[in-house]
Amino acid sequence: MTVGRAWSLLFQQDQSVEDKKMRILPLTLAVAAIAIGLSACQTMTPEERRAADERQCMGYGFKRGTEGFATCLQRIDLNRQAQARADSAYVMSDMSWRMGGPYYGGPYRW
Repeated sequence: MTVGRAWSLLFQQDQSVEDKKMRILPLTLAVAAIAIGLSACQTMTPEERRAADERQCMGYGFKRGTEGFATCLQRIDLNRQAQARADSAYVMSDMSWRMGGPYYGGPYRW
């Protein structure tokens, strides 16, 4: 049973109270599953990201406070920035092709 079907059946006027109670359970479970799924879509705070980066560099064998450790953190940050730029460029390119191709200027003349 889909959520929409359960929702429409819940508000039908010709049902008994027991039938409505039986339909509330699937709807409640569906809402709970959606809430749990959305709660997993959290971004990391800067502090959590820094701690994860430090754990990764220490996992590579670098010691905290050394030049190699600082270089490792810097490279992780640079890679993250480059990935964000690449993701943005991909999204913009994909969006432009979906709207009829990239815009190179031209057709609008004064």
